[in-house]
Amino acid sequence: MFAFLFMAQPQGAGSDPASSMISTVVMFGGIILVFYFMMIRPQQKRAKEHRAMLEQIKRGDKVVTASGIKGTVYEVDDKTITVTIANNVHVDFEKSAITGVEAK
Repeated sequence: MFAFLFMAQPQGAGSDPASSMISTVVMFGGIILVFYFMMIRPQQKRAKEHRAMLEQIKRGDKVVTASGIKGTVYEVDDKTITVTIANNVHVDFEKSAITGVEAK
């Protein structure tokens, strides 16, 4: 946030190199924390929610795939889901291709 303040300080002839190194380490630590809380942690949370959603899918649920196909779950296996998209039309998808379950 205020990283520019650390970079804007001029280096004097008698400045301590250890304090400069400490401020650099603190600045990089702050940047790493910002990346963790702004990017990594939310993505891990979304991945966990997606895994939980895939575990709860059962026959009869209406789902949406990553390609935008909507259908009703016909059969659930360990790695695949068979989706009915029309009368007597069943399509197999990998579980990871399911992006959402529509509310009933």
